[in-house]
Amino acid sequence: MSPDSRSGPVDLRSDTLTRPTEAMRAAMARAEVGDDVYGEDPTVLELQERVAGLFGHEAALFRPTGSMANVLAVSSLVAPGQEVLCESSAHIARAELGAHGAIGGVTMRTWTHPRGRPDLATVRSMYAPDMGPFFVRTAAISVENTHNFAGGAVLPLADLQELRDFATGVGAAIHLDGARIWNAHVASGVPLVEYGAIADVLSVCLSKGLGAPVGSLMVGSLDAIDQARVRRKRMGGGMRQVGILAAAGLHALDHNVERLADDHDHAKLLAEACELDPATVDTNIVVVERSDAAAFVAAAAEQGVQIATVGPTAVRMVTHLDVSRADAEHAAAVLRKIS
Repeated sequence: MSPDSRSGPVDLRSDTLTRPTEAMRAAMARAEVGDDVYGEDPTVLELQERVAGLFGHEAALFRPTGSMANVLAVSSLVAPGQEVLCESSAHIARAELGAHGAIGGVTMRTWTHPRGRPDLATVRSMYAPDMGPFFVRTAAISVENTHNFAGGAVLPLADLQELRDFATGVGAAIHLDGARIWNAHVASGVPLVEYGAIADVLSVCLSKGLGAPVGSLMVGSLDAIDQARVRRKRMGGGMRQVGILAAAGLHALDHNVERLADDHDHAKLLAEACELDPATVDTNIVVVERSDAAAFVAAAAEQGVQIATVGPTAVRMVTHLDVSRADAEHAAAVLRKIS
């Protein structure tokens, strides 16, 4: 589809809806493969080495989903019966179906910030050292960048560095949910390696703005990745000739990172149409409040624009690879009409 034309509905429900391009499909078709459970898939090995290097860590492990990557990353830091602190609307707390408790035996306590930021004063007051057999010990602090339910907000690097200093001082670990870290990198200009330096372990996703059909990676030390490989298999996540999927991730890293800036520009169009200050939209997610979110979603659907509710009065719109400028302009016109 040319930049000046559009056809069919505009789907803004999530950036997970992206479909592989023909060039990505071609890269997948010619991928060299092996058995990844044996550690013998050369394309997976290339992807893991490349992503680990981008974030300045020793190793990485390919997973089918971001939720699995987060569960295994957090469990590498937090033993059963210990706790992780996180923001109250963090993806690990709100959108992973309780997996960290159900699978990892991990408990959570949360702070609240409208932009998803680490509130260091509150984190300091919440942090619990080992106080014997009567209290849960804080083993890790988790942050999410960009923060999904805070409207794709980019966490300031200075805040993250201050949190890192605090965690190091008290002997706690840092988990970074970097599902959309690529968006944060493009929007802020912060090098990926600087984000990597914040975290003991992090997860990154290939199947959102980067447009791969599936796949996330956990990034961390060799020891953490070796242990996670065992846990991945135990959870049924051992994959075989998965280089076909890893090839999509390599293609995405080569072609789809810098173009995320287009998605960010398109999101500002949607924000303006909904009478939001576009300066408050950091990346590709726009969250708006409406008295009846479901009715607003239905009205948009009638006009060929698909959006999603994320609460009874909250609506989320996400721009992505499959939303052209013409699509974004059409969606903005519809939103302006129904707002």
